[in-house]
Formats: sequence, structure tokens, C-alpha cells
Amino acid sequence: MSLRIDRVVTSGVFELDGGTWEVDNNVWLIGDDSDVVVVDAAHEEKAIVEAVGARNVVAVVCTHGHNDHVTVAPQLGKRLHAPVILHPGDRELWEMTHRGQSFWQTDDHERIAVAGTEIEVIHTPGHSPGSVCLHLPEAKALFSGDTLFSGGPGATGRSFSDFPTIIGSIRDRLFALPEDTRVHTGHGDGTTIGAEAPHLAEWIARGH
Repeated sequence: MSLRIDRVVTSGVFELDGGTWEVDNNVWLIGDDSDVVVVDAAHEEKAIVEAVGARNVVAVVCTHGHNDHVTVAPQLGKRLHAPVILHPGDRELWEMTHRGQSFWQTDDHERIAVAGTEIEVIHTPGHSPGSVCLHLPEAKALFSGDTLFSGGPGATGRSFSDFPTIIGSIRDRLFALPEDTRVHTGHGDGTTIGAEAPHLAEWIARGH
């Protein structure tokens, strides 16, 4: 079976620090015709389930704990008979949306096997304490959640976030990857490591 990456776009509300924003989220499916890993559980269960189809879901991996990335995580995991995986650094954010619900913990360098390959977890704090990116070397792909976008790092102007920390994560962990690595982002269009790396000093200078 050939490895493929599918995208599902869902829409809903992001809430934090008393503010609300209407957002579109990218939900990524990594796998083949038999097995798949779901990256983020944003907003709408039905659309994700339909994209999965009859495939076996190895795991639902949340790149971080903000409510727009974990909206339907517990119910999706239950419906698809799959563990929901999150870095424990984001437990407090998770509890804001799913108080009392459990999740499986992941950590830096953990590998998740699917479709004859492995996805590597890279801990990239900054946007949130437990933010992770998922690296798929076989496909030269990175699933960056809200850590890295086309044009710069994810937002750090809210609670639980820190700009110097996200810059360190991007500089030391993500920009160490090959330049032709395709970045599949949590919102909007993707980019590549090579397209973003030359702009690091600009981001530091502007402070966001």
C-alpha cells in the first residue's frame, strides 16, 4: 500500500483568555488504504470520520492542547477505537476543554508506526508548553501544528506561550531538517523548511 497524506479542513471557534476567533483548521491523515494516523481533532467529528473511511486508526495525535485542535478528540478516539495522544506539557490546556478526560502521553523522539513507516514526535514548545511537530522522513514532510507557518512562527501573545521559546524550537529543531521538507501547517497553506529558514532573523527582530 502506498503512503499518502490527506487534508480535511474544518471550521469552528478558538477560545482562549476570554477571546474567541472563527478559524479554519487543517486536520491531517497520514497512512495508506489500511491504516492511518489522524493529526489533530478539530471542530467536527463527522468530516474526519468520513475521511478516515474504513481504515484502522492507529492514533489521534494532537499537536497541542488549544481547544480548536482537540475539540472532538475524546469522542473521536472512542468512535474510532484509537488512543488520543498529547504531550503532558499541555495538560492544563486540555483540561480547559475536556476536564477529567484522559489521554495518552507522548514525548520527544517517540515514534508512531503506521503504514510501514514511522512518524517521529518533535517537542517544540513555545506556542504552548506541550506543542509538538510530527516528522515523516519517508515523505519529507513535517506536520507543524501551530509552531511554524508560511511567514513565521505561531502566535505567542497569549497565556501559556513564549516567543523566545518558540524561536528556539524552530531554530534548533525544525530548521535542522532538510530544506526540501514540506511543512503541513495547522491552519492555511503550507511551506517548506528552505523557504522559511532565511527569515529567522527578521522574525526575531519584529518580535512575533
